[in-house]
Amino acid sequence: MSTFDADVIVVGAGPTGLMLAAELRLNGVSVKVLDRLAEPIKESRALGFSARTIEEFDQRGLLARFGEVGVIPVGHFGGIPLDYQVLDGGSYGARGIPQARTEGILGGRAQELGAEVVRSTEVTGLEQDDEGVTVTAQGPEGTLTLRARHVVGCDGGRSAVRTLSGIDFPGTEPAIELRFADVAGIQLRPRFSGERVADGMVMVIPMGPDRSRVIYFDRTEPLRTSPDPITFDEVATTFKRLSGEDISGATPLWVSSTTDRSHQAAQYRKGRVFLAGDAAHIHLPIGAQGMSAGVQDAVNLGWKLALDIKGQAPEGLLDTYHAERHPVGARILTNTLAQRILYLGGDEIDPMREVFGELVEKYDSVRRHLVGMVTGLDIRHDVGEEDHHPLLGRRLPPRELVTGGEKIHSLELLHAGRAVLIQVGGDHGLAQAAAGWSDRVTVVDVEPVCDAPVDGILVRPDGYVAWVGAPGTGSAGLADTLDRWFGPAN
Repeated sequence: MSTFDADVIVVGAGPTGLMLAAELRLNGVSVKVLDRLAEPIKESRALGFSARTIEEFDQRGLLARFGEVGVIPVGHFGGIPLDYQVLDGGSYGARGIPQARTEGILGGRAQELGAEVVRSTEVTGLEQDDEGVTVTAQGPEGTLTLRARHVVGCDGGRSAVRTLSGIDFPGTEPAIELRFADVAGIQLRPRFSGERVADGMVMVIPMGPDRSRVIYFDRTEPLRTSPDPITFDEVATTFKRLSGEDISGATPLWVSSTTDRSHQAAQYRKGRVFLAGDAAHIHLPIGAQGMSAGVQDAVNLGWKLALDIKGQAPEGLLDTYHAERHPVGARILTNTLAQRILYLGGDEIDPMREVFGELVEKYDSVRRHLVGMVTGLDIRHDVGEEDHHPLLGRRLPPRELVTGGEKIHSLELLHAGRAVLIQVGGDHGLAQAAAGWSDRVTVVDVEPVCDAPVDGILVRPDGYVAWVGAPGTGSAGLADTLDRWFGPAN
């Protein structure tokens, strides 16, 4: 019999790892988070999160902690302007929320729920067996050995968990480099979607009353091979040459760079070891897709691990994590590389830009497809139902509902991190059919919804619809679906 230090060890205390820790604790699972850094990051690569991630934070009651969240209604795809409100709930993402702030909010939530975060601790070894995983790490007091039922690597693009587990990380090496600086004390003209210039691209993203992030791509500069950090003087000189604006008098807050290096783990699961976030996928940062995909990985995986640890998971449930999230990650790599070509390619790409722009301008279906792809709002999982109802496998639509005479937003139903069975417009026998799963599924009665003629909807804890009861069919197929996703009835 194994003795465990935690049910799950999460390696990496970034947004993905902290979101996963909160998800696990919400389901009563013990979790220990290990991070090699002594304290949380102060710099912020991400400056917002996607429309789907806004909804997922709202599903857990976290959105209110950010205060008033403004969204960007109009964005781009590879530099082609695009109105993201073409989809219900669509936007180019939350406006101006630094990653450090997001991480702080998620960390606070995880620790409120009882997650333990252990810092200054770097994983150096990992071995798994039939019962669990043994992790070796170096901490302030020397070598640490810990044991858990499962380990999840949320430790970034250079993931130690991925390397130690022998999981391949195929992909493409960098062809271009974006350089950027956060500056204060200067007023700059915003260029939210970037502007193509003779030798590349320039972008300016406001971060506050007198703070901005300047980003540029200089086609004339080769990829850096030197380990020396980029200097602010380098950034200021090149930015002036490309944009004509002088930022040399600003106060530099942070200078860094990123590339279009694109890799994806061949497996998101190997036995009792899982990967999420940048440990599973890295790509050019466009459209707030990177950190957002990691948060979505965490929301998909958390409830499944919890059911397994409680001995309630049906056969194959943990495999659905890779089956559902790997295609999403692959699609992000594809669309960011496509955007790189459109956005940062030279004059030889102009014919493609012209054709692409014409498609976007003339066809609503093209606009909806691109917006759905970048935001994650069009994700549809295979939930194994023969019926092809348009809601099946898709996110629960954000709607105002009425239950017990009180108004409630549909996403509030998911605050507890449990599955929800929504019975619409009267007693259709759903509560009785689901009684054997009452420890895993909450039943809510709501008044009829005019644009959704259904008797019931079963929503997984991650917000995706697993079953729809057509009018007049009662609970047909419900028990089989409950058994498929939440294990045998009690």
